[in-house]
Amino acid sequence: MNIGQKILLLLKDEIPEIEYNRYIKHLIYDVKKSTSDTALFYAPNSLVLNWIKNKYSAKIRHLFEVHDSSKVNVKILLKNQVESKKSEQKKEQKHQHSLLNPSHTFENFMVGGSNQFAYAAVKSVSEKAGVLYNPLFIHGGVGLGKTHLMQAAGNVFQNQGKIVIYTTVEQFLNDFIRHVRNKTMERFQEKYRKCDVLLIDDIQFLSNKEGIQEEFFHTFEALKGVGKQIILTADKHPKKIAGLEKRLQSRFEHGLVADIQPPELETKIAIIENKCKINKVVLSKDIINYIATVIESNVREIEGILSKLHAYSQLMHVDIDLPFTKNVLKDQLQENRANLTLDIITQSVAKDLNIKPSEIRSKGRSKNLVYARRIAIYLCRDLTQNTMPQLAQYFGMKDHTAISHTLKKINELIQNDEDFKVKIEELTNKITSSS
Repeated sequence: MNIGQKILLLLKDEIPEIEYNRYIKHLIYDVKKSTSDTALFYAPNSLVLNWIKNKYSAKIRHLFEVHDSSKVNVKILLKNQVESKKSEQKKEQKHQHSLLNPSHTFENFMVGGSNQFAYAAVKSVSEKAGVLYNPLFIHGGVGLGKTHLMQAAGNVFQNQGKIVIYTTVEQFLNDFIRHVRNKTMERFQEKYRKCDVLLIDDIQFLSNKEGIQEEFFHTFEALKGVGKQIILTADKHPKKIAGLEKRLQSRFEHGLVADIQPPELETKIAIIENKCKINKVVLSKDIINYIATVIESNVREIEGILSKLHAYSQLMHVDIDLPFTKNVLKDQLQENRANLTLDIITQSVAKDLNIKPSEIRSKGRSKNLVYARRIAIYLCRDLTQNTMPQLAQYFGMKDHTAISHTLKKINELIQNDEDFKVKIEELTNKITSSS
């Protein structure tokens, strides 16, 4: 018999039996959590709890002092409240871990020139948490792999036994509001400030939210102060996030800021080939190249496209060939050629080839300029209703025969050079999808 049970039996001799049977006998003494200065009991409901607290807690405290020579604070809690708290904590812990996608690993991430720096930075951080770059801030457009990289690090940390929290700003805000309403902010703070690694997606949504920015600032400081790793993602550089407090902007920039650019064609092809392998989808080289040219930048679309092709093929019992692919993906092409102008096409070619639009229309005869001019002329003829004399005038050429000669050269290249053909397709889809 433990000391708590002894004290309750001693109390039985000093109070009416009906009160003991109705209230006191239902108390449970917690041996493990009671200390030399605290006696912890659990009551089955609030009626019993309030009655004992108001009428007999002082008496119980006195009996501890007389028979155990200890001055204790008698604490009575609701049994179901404690169980509910444990259940909710387990649920929260399970939920936070389940948010990490186990397939998001460094091995499954396709590295190219557009993301090499960000990949190297995250990989280094995963090997030395809180030491190298803290915080690590990754920014880039939608669907370029920011979340994949962040969670790849999270999976490494979790496999090391570290407490990892991955969340989005929206989930962080909802969690904050829930704990404020329930008056349990100490649990919110304990959850986010006691972890080893904090991963937060879409930090740009902190913009203009003063209350949550204040709370996040203190969470950030608490973690950073004890060397815990923080990795953040956003769609833009910290300096360009409007409505972000200067002190947060300063701290985000204090670590390492790495950007991810849209993948170049070679990387997109490699990504598609890898996704085909993972999802067991067989596609020819022509189809893979075509998909790579259709998707301008959002890598996340690739998996959806492969699933769509596979589903159509299975349901309609047809093989996946190039005409079938084009038909299935016609909505994704977003072809809108009506608004295209010669200036828009020339500017797009110039940007892609890193030269000035004025140089394309100049009399320059360097190899790079001739190459760019031929591509621009071909695309202007293919994507607009302009006649060859109109194109000759626009590009400063003698007459329509010069345009005809250029188009003939380009068509020969398309027929004989697979890489050049893919380049033309990529530019065509980039121009039409952004128009």
